[in-house]
Amino acid sequence: MSQEWDAGRLDSDLDGVAFDTLAVRAGQHRTPEGEHGDPMFFTSSYVFRTAADAAARFAGEVPGNVYSRYTNPTVRAFEERIAALEGAEQAVATATGMAAILAVVMSLCSAGDHVLVSRSVFGSTISLFEKYFKRFGIEVDYVPLADLSGWDAAIKANTRLLFVESPSNPLAELVDIAALAEVAHAKGTMLVVDNCFCTPALQQPLKLGADIVVHSATKFIDGQGRCMGGVVAGRSEQMKEVVGFLRTAGPTLSPFNAWIFLKGLETLSLRMKAHCANAQALAEWLEQQDGIEKVHYAGLKSHPQHALAQRQQRGFGAVVSFEVKGGKEGAWRFIDATRLISITANLGDSKTTITHPSTTSHGRLAPQEREAAGIRDSLIRVAVGLEDVADLQADLARGLAAL
Repeated sequence: MSQEWDAGRLDSDLDGVAFDTLAVRAGQHRTPEGEHGDPMFFTSSYVFRTAADAAARFAGEVPGNVYSRYTNPTVRAFEERIAALEGAEQAVATATGMAAILAVVMSLCSAGDHVLVSRSVFGSTISLFEKYFKRFGIEVDYVPLADLSGWDAAIKANTRLLFVESPSNPLAELVDIAALAEVAHAKGTMLVVDNCFCTPALQQPLKLGADIVVHSATKFIDGQGRCMGGVVAGRSEQMKEVVGFLRTAGPTLSPFNAWIFLKGLETLSLRMKAHCANAQALAEWLEQQDGIEKVHYAGLKSHPQHALAQRQQRGFGAVVSFEVKGGKEGAWRFIDATRLISITANLGDSKTTITHPSTTSHGRLAPQEREAAGIRDSLIRVAVGLEDVADLQADLARGLAAL
């Protein structure tokens, strides 16, 4: 955007507005065209008025676009909207959710640093830490997610980050984020929270004391399974380092995907309420069915952290996991008997999906690693969409009949 252009009344006054208004309007800076919708800027580079102007922008002495690997107006609109929703000073978009985790560790950690990771994280997250970060000299240890004393005891003098998913994938385990942040800060380290399952519509970890939030925007932020992306949010001091990593390494979000995510954010709050309502109904129904050995969903009173979920979240999320009789064979028979629900490992879609974590999302982990994370062969994960819940129950009943 040219510094000579002042949108004035064309831009919305967002001072003091509520979350849902920010989700629709934050981050949009209208161009001289006066567009009402969010524009898409498909350009790899930008032109400058003078050689001095170009030099000043490349040096970071004046604000403005330089190259779309790390400065693009559409991507910036998405970043500003996420920052507003999470209560962050700044957000930085990435090509995928995994790229967001990569960017955090690569920009804030060095060889010899120590990172603590919860045992209850996505399988690819474990692979990233185990196969790649360790290779470059970063020490990694794992702690049970909810064990605050375990976190405290495991922090060392060189511990740089604590990394958690809360709720976790796929067992919906939680950690008291405010309490864990106190543990981290008392030892001089930072807390990073993967907020993918809740989104800022249900949980704002930064307001609970976390230092950095990461998302796979591919999931609920998009909401319709259309494209891939990620985002990191936190204080400008840390985000400056993340931007530097993107500028050099290039795991950048495309403008088109950023535009899709902007559209997704406009309906985020409405969708998450509907997802939660469907998931709650389905979890309560599953808990009453023969053939189901255990249901994992924080909205159930039987969940050991139900009270914590009520305290730190505004909803219980859309992911319901459950264990069936018959081990792996029983789980596969159950999944194969469904006819409506999509068999896929993605989640956050308007369409309900079903998967067998131990042979898909966590399949690359060693059996002992899966066992430590609580991923049993009998476990099935359902990411509940926006269909009529009676139809979802009828389809899962087909699975029950196959046990």
